[in-house]
Amino acid sequence: MSSLVLGVGACLAGWVGLYTLLCYTNGSCGYEWNCRLVTLLHGILAVCITAYIGYVDGPWPFTHPGTKNTPLQITAMVVSLSYFVFDMAWCVYFRTEGLVMLAHHTVSILGIMLTLGLGESGIELCAVIFGGEITNPLLQSRWFLKRTGRYDSFLGDLVDVLFVLLFVVMRIIVGGNMLYCELISPRPKLIIKCGGVAMYVLSWVFMVDIARFAYRKSNAKYQHWKNQQRSLKVNGQDTKND
Repeated sequence: MSSLVLGVGACLAGWVGLYTLLCYTNGSCGYEWNCRLVTLLHGILAVCITAYIGYVDGPWPFTHPGTKNTPLQITAMVVSLSYFVFDMAWCVYFRTEGLVMLAHHTVSILGIMLTLGLGESGIELCAVIFGGEITNPLLQSRWFLKRTGRYDSFLGDLVDVLFVLLFVVMRIIVGGNMLYCELISPRPKLIIKCGGVAMYVLSWVFMVDIARFAYRKSNAKYQHWKNQQRSLKVNGQDTKND
């Protein structure tokens, strides 16, 4: 256990050090810009490690939940736990996130700590990290596009569409299947199953907000298209009259 605490502390120092370095070398962009760069790096790193764990190193999370943690799974969880602690502290200090995101970070931190403490169910926890972080690069790209004034473009629309589709597929469909396999398996402990239910409920809370956003944006696009068609008709009528 002491080695785990030491590992988390070392990784946490690494995230804080990276953020401090970015603020020092890239201070003109602001604190949130640099924090999101750290978030983007963690998202890419976490996806790469957990994808290798799930598809190459194994075991397959849908058929072997509740198995003993492997060294690589422990490494992935330590890296993500230290990041979530860093980001949670940053969000609380700067007050940038609402209760839902703070609840998500809290459940993530407690879930990883519990899995590390029990020494099992690392494979499904890594699958959850993969499903949760795979949309992260798109989310951060959307924020950077907004900040640089490039969001109202084809690229901005593409990022939004990919984000919504990936969220629905990974967090709702695949995540629901993962939760079902977790609940029917006799191996995972009850507290792990309860944690899985909590994470899936939070995914649906996010899904409701995303659905509202998608409706508002698609409706705005449709109204804009209708106005353009009306303008073209009016201009066409004026041209004929002339």
